[in-house]
Amino acid sequence: MLDAGVVIAILDDADAHHDAAKAAVNAARTVDELVLPASAYAEILVLPSRLGPGAVDQADAFVDTLPARVEPVSRAIARAAARLRAGRGKRLKLADALVIATAEVVEADRILTTDRGWPDVPTRVEIVGAAA
Repeated sequence: MLDAGVVIAILDDADAHHDAAKAAVNAARTVDELVLPASAYAEILVLPSRLGPGAVDQADAFVDTLPARVEPVSRAIARAAARLRAGRGKRLKLADALVIATAEVVEADRILTTDRGWPDVPTRVEIVGAAA
């Protein structure tokens, strides 16, 4: 399972997490199916959307080359995200809860993220990148 920060770091050569994110994803894709929650997919398209349609097409093509399956937000995922958020309050943002819930519902082995601020969650989390 990929969090948006990992993909954003790979797309941006100047990102502090770039090299570590690239290495982590390259290693993961040799043994795992890469899944990108639809919520994280939307998040990675924010900056490209500001830059124009060509940038969006490039980011979209990158997701295809990973390859990563974009997992839609189902009712089960939304319900799990609400449960996770309710149990952790403001410590867990909705965007992060959706990633974790997606991992839970699709039974992902782990989540790759650059976010060191997540509270304890039920799925194994691997933090990649530079120390904050």
